Amino acid sequence: MARSPHGFPIWYELMAADPDAAQAFYGEVIGWHSADSGQAGMDYRIFTRPQGEAIAGLIKRPDGAAPARWFVYFGVDDVDAAVAAAEAEGGQVWMPAMTVPGVGRLALIADPGGNPFYVMRGEPDESSTAFADSSTGQVPPGHAVWNELTADDQDAALAFYGKLLGLRHEGGMPMGELGEYKFVHAGDTCIGASMNAQPDWPRGWQVYFLVDEIDAAARRLKDAGGSVVQGPDAIPGGGYAIVAADDAGVRFGMVGARLG
Repeated sequence: MARSPHGFPIWYELMAADPDAAQAFYGEVIGWHSADSGQAGMDYRIFTRPQGEAIAGLIKRPDGAAPARWFVYFGVDDVDAAVAAAEAEGGQVWMPAMTVPGVGRLALIADPGGNPFYVMRGEPDESSTAFADSSTGQVPPGHAVWNELTADDQDAALAFYGKLLGLRHEGGMPMGELGEYKFVHAGDTCIGASMNAQPDWPRGWQVYFLVDEIDAAARRLKDAGGSVVQGPDAIPGGGYAIVAADDAGVRFGMVGARLG
């Protein structure tokens, strides 16, 4: 949960109904290791790559909370200012700003379309290792490499995130009747894309994790009790993407090459 430039994704978190089952599932499918975070008084686990880089957190879904899901944390220079700006632009505060000793200050907010995400300023000085720019071709499996926002009005959503986080639309791909798949940049880095939702589509942010080989990952997914929602679909750069659901039905994405 370290610092990175304003507007970059710095952390990911799975709120799961059964953390033990989720830990086993993602360990099998993505290859993450897991360990307790050491935070006193709570069961908060950390997913890491085998080499030790921290990627995401795992926490139990509280009774009465929103459905289990993946969350994206965006780094900001000032959490309280970001919360105020979000409210001014029509967002909602789901969890007021709070400071976690040794971790940082954070808040859970939702954009005007009701899509939740965190804003955070981490205490450590080192840069976050959770998200990696896969366009460099030097990213090992396990990192988050794409953040996809599905919204009822992508232009309105991009305007909101532009004012709040400095994100911007630059480039994209036509999707016929579905409109344009608009690439989203933070600084000089493309961190993902946005698209307009169809009536039966889930809304919100979806994270894609890099895997060793897409067909092998799909087999591991099914063997672990998950399912392929869509794909594998070819993507620019020669890779393939899968929209997946874990064994509890929580959606996430995988990106990887197809070998052979």
